[in-house]
Amino acid sequence: MAFLVAGMLQVASQVADARESLGRKGKYSVKGPRVALALCSPEVSASTVALLEGVFQTLGFESCQRQESSIQVFSRTAQESAGAAYCPVLRSSLRGALCLGNEEPWGPEPEPGPSIQYDLSGARAALLLAVTQGRPGAQHDVEALGGLCQALGFETALRTDPAGQAFQEEMAQFRKWLDAHRGPVSCALVALMAHGGPQGQLLGADGQEGHLEALVQELSYCGALQGRPKIFLLQACRGESLSTALLLPASQPLLEVMSVNLSLHPQHVSVSALSVSGLAGHRDAGVGPAALPWFRRWPRAPPATPSQADVLRVCADVQGNSRGPTPGSPNQADVLMVYAATEGCVAYRDEKGSDFIQTLVEVLRADPKADLLELMTEVNRQVCELDVLGPDCDERRKACLEIRSSLRRRLCLQI
Repeated sequence: MAFLVAGMLQVASQVADARESLGRKGKYSVKGPRVALALCSPEVSASTVALLEGVFQTLGFESCQRQESSIQVFSRTAQESAGAAYCPVLRSSLRGALCLGNEEPWGPEPEPGPSIQYDLSGARAALLLAVTQGRPGAQHDVEALGGLCQALGFETALRTDPAGQAFQEEMAQFRKWLDAHRGPVSCALVALMAHGGPQGQLLGADGQEGHLEALVQELSYCGALQGRPKIFLLQACRGESLSTALLLPASQPLLEVMSVNLSLHPQHVSVSALSVSGLAGHRDAGVGPAALPWFRRWPRAPPATPSQADVLRVCADVQGNSRGPTPGSPNQADVLMVYAATEGCVAYRDEKGSDFIQTLVEVLRADPKADLLELMTEVNRQVCELDVLGPDCDERRKACLEIRSSLRRRLCLQI
């Protein structure tokens, strides 16, 4: 009888594990109550607020609270050029598919066409800039990523141990090569692997700083890549984070803040337009379920989840961000940036390489024909499930990616 009871407890534990790990299919469960909070400035029209509240109700949100805010959290531009275009930017640490409607996302997808998928029939180019000095395991990341790029048909340039100034020089040369290339260039990938500075800078082998925003801007203004996807992979600690201001054109009044907290349970998702500031070098211990049934507590401790996981922010237009081209401006379209850590957090690495790069290579090699944004979400799910030991800490810590996307089509690296 004791054996039977123990076996039943183990099965019950495994069933609960499967439900709480996004079903291993990478899909959030949204069967529980949904709550929405809308914060808006006084000048936002009542019709706009009512429209968004109607959307919440259609999606099944039981409570749609509205509050007016007079605090100057957000800013607007003083002048705007006529006919300016704006590109929404998605920032995500989701670990799976989030479907707020009633339809299952697992059915057969429509045949991809030129209107919904990037054309990658042209040349592909990759630039890998990696500091290996003082970064044990970095060479394994370089080799793994270089092999992946070769398998995916990228013409790859590698520079190891660049100085801080060399980051900009190498990127400028890469842009010139792209602009001078004979024939169309369909995609560019840049991997930046180095130590991170306190304000999110990249530190070269000489300890000098390279500024990420200048590197991203270099490709954003590359003529050969206009309308083409630009992929950035960043394996570096991210220092302190900066609060983000949401900027909306006066001609298109929208709610300036939207925050939807479906639950406080760490397996559930928060959708927001705000970013949370962190501390420099923060090591995330993770959070666990607030309450578990007794059969889960007895067999083994519940797995922790990174505290900054399961967050989705969609920014219509953002001003004052010094970390890259102005989000919301047209030149930031078609950019996918994947960070090894969320703002303010440490990016882990050991003698075998980094969890981010090694997991990314495994996931892309396993299913190179899938949509890249979905693959990066799967990479984040796997990274979030890992426990890591920092070099100066005996306690296990958690890691979480941040994905920023202004892609306008599906991006599949292999047809």
